[in-house]
Amino acid sequence: QVHLVESGGGLVQAGGSLRLSCAASGSIFSTAVMGWYRQAPGKQRELVATITRDGSTNYAVSVKGRFAISRDNAKNTVYLQMNSLKPEDTGVYYCNAYYSDFFGSYDRWGQGTQVTVSS
Repeated sequence: QVHLVESGGGLVQAGGSLRLSCAASGSIFSTAVMGWYRQAPGKQRELVATITRDGSTNYAVSVKGRFAISRDNAKNTVYLQMNSLKPEDTGVYYCNAYYSDFFGSYDRWGQGTQVTVSS
């Protein structure tokens, strides 16, 4: 079983920066595709960024060039550095782990951390 705990959210002014962290328990972290998703009030959850075990990254168009996802397999932690934040980046940010084992594939989610960007 994988348990994910996010931290680092908060209130920041437009143009500011925040760094989110997601600590994962379990032995599968190094093989999992890790991702960050967000959900704004009244909207569906959307992909922000993903990173494979080899470090290949993928970003939503809306955050490309401003956000950076990274991982430290030794610490079982994935990060999301958010720069040049905009009010439209406001939402609850969720960490996600997608991994497989002999028995199947699994999606795990953290509890979320609130990011609020004021104009």
